[in-house]
Amino acid sequence: MKSYSSPTISIIFPAKNEGENVKNTLHSLFAARSNQHYEVIIVDDNSSDGCCDFLNHYPKRNRVLLIRTAGIGAANARNEGAKHAKGKYLIFCDAHLYFEHYWMDQLLDALKHEETDAVCPGIADADNPSSAGYGQTLKHNLSIKWGSKSTSLKDTAILPGGCFIIPKSIFNKVGGFERSFKTWGFEDIEFSIKMWLFGYRCSVLSSVKVLHIFRKSHPYQISKDHINYNMMRMAYAHFHTSRIKRCKKLIKKSDPMKIEKMVLKDGALNQRNAYFKQRVHDDNWYFQRFGIPF
Repeated sequence: MKSYSSPTISIIFPAKNEGENVKNTLHSLFAARSNQHYEVIIVDDNSSDGCCDFLNHYPKRNRVLLIRTAGIGAANARNEGAKHAKGKYLIFCDAHLYFEHYWMDQLLDALKHEETDAVCPGIADADNPSSAGYGQTLKHNLSIKWGSKSTSLKDTAILPGGCFIIPKSIFNKVGGFERSFKTWGFEDIEFSIKMWLFGYRCSVLSSVKVLHIFRKSHPYQISKDHINYNMMRMAYAHFHTSRIKRCKKLIKKSDPMKIEKMVLKDGALNQRNAYFKQRVHDDNWYFQRFGIPF
């Protein structure tokens, strides 16, 4: 019988107004075969639809740690889950996924036996499983572009936050997800850039695929100010002055000067100085490394 008190892996699901998705995701997770000892951590970030209330009577309730937070946003919900994790490895997952047998075993093997520090699977559309993306990169306006399938482990500029695994030790060394971020936006991009600049490698394993529900809209309110704030905070943390100016030009439906003042007021320059001392590559290296025209 497996011991769940000392898990190898902690699977962290942030959730906010997910409806039936959390329940369906857990059903799929527990139905998927695995040789790993794992725990499940669900961070319910102030949902208003009771999407996690089913856990009160869930048959596998002893396998799930439920944490309720007061609307701290996507990045900090993940950080909160990681703070409570007992596993040596962390898997961050969206709460609207479906899993295949031994998916986590294969991701963990890639992490243990290959020269990489974080691994994501291919992510396919649950409504059209033949449509899948394999890792991500950035376009000229910092929007996301999905990668193509590869026959072996391949570097990726961006780890999709929908599913990836990382050693807890490395997650802590880079400081986790950006703690100053607002509700939603740029969490995965900032974290992945930070990983690369700090000397770590991010990869995609195309032989593993999870199914993801791609929603037409968010089930909670998203603020353009918050998205733009997160972008500028990322820029001040990691980019040279010329790219900070480019980010300001990308701001739409917000006052760029107001956003920049908020970012600076919140200590972005102190963070910038600390990050520049810690990193082993600069942002020019990163954008050239992945051929990103920004």
